[in-house]
This record gives sequence, C-alpha cells and structure tokens, in this order.
Amino acid sequence: MDALARLNRPRRHLRLRSRIALVFLLTWVALALYQATRPLPPGMSFTGPLRPASDLALLTDQTYRSTEGEAVSEQQIFDEVFRLIGQARKLIVVDMFLFNEFSAQDSYRGLTGQMTDALIAARQTQPDIQVVLITDPFNHLYGGIRSTHLERLDEAGVQIVYSNINQLPASNPVWSGLWMLCCSWVGNNPDGGWLPNPVADTDVTLRTYLHLLNFRANHRKTLVVDQGNDWVGLVTSANPQDASSRHSNTAIRFSGAAALDLLQTERAVLEMSDAAAGVGWPQPPEPASEVIDPAIQVLTEGAIRDALLDMINSAERGDRLDMEVFYLSHRPVISALIRAHQRGVNIRAILDPNRDAFGREKNGIPNRQAAWDLHKAGIELRWCFTQGEQCHRKWIRLERANGTAELISGSANFTRRNLDDLNQETSVRLVASQHPALDESRQVFEKVWSNANGATYSQPYGTFADHSWARYALYRLMEATGLSTF
Repeated sequence: MDALARLNRPRRHLRLRSRIALVFLLTWVALALYQATRPLPPGMSFTGPLRPASDLALLTDQTYRSTEGEAVSEQQIFDEVFRLIGQARKLIVVDMFLFNEFSAQDSYRGLTGQMTDALIAARQTQPDIQVVLITDPFNHLYGGIRSTHLERLDEAGVQIVYSNINQLPASNPVWSGLWMLCCSWVGNNPDGGWLPNPVADTDVTLRTYLHLLNFRANHRKTLVVDQGNDWVGLVTSANPQDASSRHSNTAIRFSGAAALDLLQTERAVLEMSDAAAGVGWPQPPEPASEVIDPAIQVLTEGAIRDALLDMINSAERGDRLDMEVFYLSHRPVISALIRAHQRGVNIRAILDPNRDAFGREKNGIPNRQAAWDLHKAGIELRWCFTQGEQCHRKWIRLERANGTAELISGSANFTRRNLDDLNQETSVRLVASQHPALDESRQVFEKVWSNANGATYSQPYGTFADHSWARYALYRLMEATGLSTF
C-alpha cells in the first residue's frame, strides 16, 4: 500500500502543477484581453468641429544635402515655439512626447535645454503665469533615472504631469497581460540600476525594461498659449529632444477657437492622469453653423484614423494625393491607398527608409515592406535621403480636381499603434479652397520629391527596396500583435 501511494504521489503533483499552470495561463489570457479591450478614458479620440483657420502658418524643419554634399538643417518649428512661450502672459500648456538628452552625441541643437530655459524664463518674468508640461514617463525611464531638466522645471514652479499611460488600451497585450499579473505593482528606483541603459549612460533596473515592453506612449506634440486677447495652438511632429533636433518635421500654428479645442484635449489628459490643473481654463465656443473656408479641425487618437481614411476614400480620378510619413504600416490605410490608385487618383509617397535610429541602424521594417505593397500596385515612391537623422513628418495632402484641398499633419504615424486608439496622438486637418499654408505644403513636398536646385532630399524606390518575404511576414506579425516599437 505504501509503495502504491509513493507511485501515485508524483502523478498528484503533476496534476497539481498542470492545474496551476492552466490557471496562470487563463488568467494571463484574461488580463491580456482586458488590457487590449479596455475603453479609452473620457475626452480621448476627439473630433473637433471645423473652425475658422485664423493666423494659420506652416512651419518646417528640413535636413538635406547641398550640391556640395554638406548637411544643411533649416529649422523653424522650435524658434516659433520659443517665441510663443516668451510672449505668453497667462497660460502655457506644453504636451511633448520626448523631452530628454538621450542618445544626444550627434545632436544638432540642444532643444531639451532650450525648452527648459524658455519655460523657466516664462515663470521668472511672469510670476503669476501657469505653466504646465505634460510628458511621457519614458523621459525618466519609468522612474529608473533622474532628469536634471525636469527637476529644474519643478523647482521653478512648472507643473509637470506624467501622462498616466496605464489608462490606455494595451498596444502589446501579450506582454501587458503578463505585466499586470507579475510586475505592474512593483515600483522603480532611479539609484538602483545594474543593467545597461538602452538610451543613455546611467544604468537602469530590470523594472525599467519591463515597463518599456508595454510600448504605451503619450506621443502628442502640442503647445497652447495665450497671445494678447487670443489663444494660439501649435501641433507638430517634432520633439524638444536633442537627438531629434536634425529630424525633418512639420508644424501647424493657428489661433482662435481651434486653439481652445486643443486646450480641451489636454484637459482630458490631465483628468486621466489625476492632475490638479485645468481649473479656470477657457472653454471653446459653440461651433458656427455656416460653411467655413479656410477651416481647421483638431483630431486626437482614433479620430485621426477616421479623418485619414475619409480623405483617402473620398479622393476621385484626377485628384492628387501626396504623403510623407516616418512610419507607414496600418493595413486599412495601405488598402485605401491602393484602392484610390486603382480609381485613378494620382498618389506619391515619400517614406523614411527606417534605417537610422539615434546612432543605431534599423532593418527597414515596416516602411520597406509597406512600400512593397504600394510599389506592386503601381504607386510612385521615393525614400527620404537620411544620414543619421530621420524623415519624421506625418502628413498627407489631397488636392482635388475642383480646386479644394485638405491637409492632415501632426504627431500620428500611419500605424496601428498611432491610429487605433492605443497611443495618445494629436493631429490637425486643414480644409480650404485656397490658402498659403496649403501652397507652401505643396512646395515643400515638390522640393523633396524632385531634389530641387541640385540638392539631395530623396532617393528612388530601388535604393531601399526590400522584397524579402521573410521580413514581410515579420512586419505583418509585428503590426498585428503590437510586438514592435512602431
């Protein structure tokens, strides 16, 4: 009898371990599904009304190679950002994804320090001004390092709000389900690092890496300030980060009711993050009922996707659609572009080759694989000519045969993570029969497409064409699952 019991004991232990493993697996799956399907916090995925496009301007940063082969970087965006901050008297609200000096060895401009100085100067010259900086917790590596710039701002009275990205749906649910089960309750320590830092010199803890794998982000890049008796908004693809200072980017500046719509979207971020700010901020007025031309519209999160697809799907034979994008991988957008081309829409796409990433070389995923889809359909393509910097714009312009035009520009790449209510994003849509900003956007695109005046802005499709089925399958898997950084 004792011998029989001894024989049965391993079986009982095996059954117990199997049951524990099954419970663990089912809990993991349940948490992953919960993380992937959780609703957005209130105020997200915002579609603003069409507003009069007052004081509208297109601002660009452009890096290219001169006829002599020298790197040239022409910059407008942060010069205007600092001017707007400097003249504000009542309120400054900045929401920027990257605000750090990580990987800054090859920086063109110390944007992080310049932004820090500009915000501190605003507090010193206007002691009663309210200054709010909203940013992503990546900038202190989720509590794994200290940020001198953020500490200086805090000491100067700037209210720093770290967006509570844990409230967002999971873009990498396979990991986020496990993260919620095993590690989300664990804190971090800026002084206890023992692992090499992926982006800076200071060692970090294992907990930093575990945080990072969730791939959640507040990817917005916005500014709202008062200007006299009016309000000014700015939406851009550019970050005040040293290592990003040579990237090619775009910004749209505008005044009036649309700026208050933008301020309202930032109030939603503060509420999501349980931040005590936004009290007494002005509310946007009721939208006008008449047709507005030119008009501007604030869009966030999934509303950007909807406007983007509406634009592409509305294009008809004889219309022209031009786009320049850092990341293109979103399957519905790619399918819509191919269908538009088949309808007779003239499409041109300039894509970043996805080679350069802050001193590291990438493998071209996803743009080279998405470009292959477009190339097979007959769509014209060129690659940005980059030498360490990135072609970081995220804009698309539709010129209709009837003379009207639309432009969508902002922080959102054309990817699942950026368009499907996962990241926090802000873009704007400009609609007009005629406007200098639209004319200028056309000129900027033509300059890059045609390598104007003998300079080098772009290269032919064949330069980075990648027709590997293995890498194409990897791209599709990464896009579908969220197991990626794009």
